[in-house]
Amino acid sequence: MKHTLVMTGASRGIGRVAARHILRQSPDVRLLVVTRGSSGAQLAAELATGGHTVSHVSADLDSLDSVRSAATEIRDRLDRGDLPPLRGFVGNAGMQYTNALTETPDGFESTFTVNVLANHLFVRLLQDRFAAPARIVITASDTHFGDFKHNMGMVPGPAWKSPDVLARTGAFPKPDTVVAGRTAYSTSKLAAIYLVHEYARRLPAGIDAVAYNPGFVPGTGLARNADPVSRFAMRRILPVMTLTPFATSRNAAGRYLADIVLGTPQAPTGSYVDRSRVDRSSEESYDPRREGELWDAVERFTVA
Repeated sequence: MKHTLVMTGASRGIGRVAARHILRQSPDVRLLVVTRGSSGAQLAAELATGGHTVSHVSADLDSLDSVRSAATEIRDRLDRGDLPPLRGFVGNAGMQYTNALTETPDGFESTFTVNVLANHLFVRLLQDRFAAPARIVITASDTHFGDFKHNMGMVPGPAWKSPDVLARTGAFPKPDTVVAGRTAYSTSKLAAIYLVHEYARRLPAGIDAVAYNPGFVPGTGLARNADPVSRFAMRRILPVMTLTPFATSRNAAGRYLADIVLGTPQAPTGSYVDRSRVDRSSEESYDPRREGELWDAVERFTVA
């Protein structure tokens, strides 16, 4: 049966690879990509080659008003019958800044907004339009472990604080530094896992939520706000690491993401999928008190 899949972060990196695999493996998918600015039409046309059906909606994930407008447009298209039933949402877009001082128009810190609040707002505004069985997949990161084994010391571990603090600029020491920006990133990915656990508890039966860890994937656009030397290293030097067990190639990570979206491997709601297998996330990521506190805060920030 034809069905709609909404996806952020499909314009580049693992999202672009995943989108192509999803379309090839599931001809019943009507893919709707969420893109920034005027790039949506071109991306939809490129992904639609081969007879696939792809449409787009514009949203700046840095702006909650823009996300709200995009989600409302998707709801309207579904209600009019312009789109087949909604069976999935993939929150793959992510951002890492070189500081913890970048502020959105809504007054929130940008990393937290893009990696946490935008996904939550899409999920909540589309929640009553999902047709079971449906699956929500949020791209997380093994940086949330905070140890050398999982990030080789390149990204500091999360530094959890009250969500009211994390959502604002200057939440971490020396907020104008790259270390603070990367700490904001790993902390936002821990928050994403907390919310996946809450979705598993709160969403209606038949709507599953899964966190996906692609591993370290050099060569994507994640570090596009970094300094020129770091960007060069990510594009030209670090991709060599995909020849070792310490990194995942963009193509492999995209294929893994596509498989999870389409239900292979099977992953119960609330799962953490490490590349191709269901696994446990960090011990810190299982904390019902933090999860409930975060839920209450992001509801205040986005939906209320």
